[in-house]
Amino acid sequence: MVWVVANSNVALVKYWGKADEGAKHPAAPSLSVTLDSLSTAASVELSDDSKEDRIDGLPLPATGKVQAFLNEFRSRYGIRAHAQLRLASNFPVAAGLASSASTFAALAKALATEAGLELEDRQLADLARTGSGSACRSVYGGFVEWRPEGGGSVVEPVAAKDYWRLRILVAVTSERPKAVGSSTGMRRTAETSPYYRSWIESGAADLSEVRAGIRARSLSRVGAAAERNCMRMHAAAIAAIPSLLYWEPATLAVMRRVWELR
Repeated sequence: MVWVVANSNVALVKYWGKADEGAKHPAAPSLSVTLDSLSTAASVELSDDSKEDRIDGLPLPATGKVQAFLNEFRSRYGIRAHAQLRLASNFPVAAGLASSASTFAALAKALATEAGLELEDRQLADLARTGSGSACRSVYGGFVEWRPEGGGSVVEPVAAKDYWRLRILVAVTSERPKAVGSSTGMRRTAETSPYYRSWIESGAADLSEVRAGIRARSLSRVGAAAERNCMRMHAAAIAAIPSLLYWEPATLAVMRRVWELR
């Protein structure tokens, strides 16, 4: 049995939309920072004697994604054994804190280790992405860029976590799962929002500014661009049909308080 811990990440530039639903390649570039304190632990035990997979520690709707991920892993690497999985996160699952990113990053590494596969980080990221797009960023620590390229996508580190040690405050405004999951929300936004194309086109400039801000260790540059990018993403989602509103009343209260403090 193998245990692996992976951390969640928060996108300073968000991708919100897929160019390829099946392969989970993004329609827009993103850049994230890994969160050291929000973690998911995954244990994996593979057995040729088991007749089915067993998945513990996730709400029922999420187990289907993990089962599909297991099937992809077996198909990709020619493995026949079934798996016993245990998952545990130290933060709310499916509540908008990228629990799927840490979950599938941990699962990718645990499965590869248990199966005796020596995979490089880029291979682990490619595998993790098939479970959840943003999981490819959680394979790496620090600041990570993920962008569409050549009909697929590329993920690569921008800076190590020690390059710029930010203090990040996470305000949990609700521990309930989102009413509409991210994958469904992205699809709805892409198909129905009149602002979606503008959102995609604005991503490159936001990415360039955030990347430059990280290299300069400039919180004012990163913060302004990240906030702008976030608000544009939510504007596109709010304009979808039917509208997608991921904010709680407490979300607005936190936003207003941050503006007042600034």
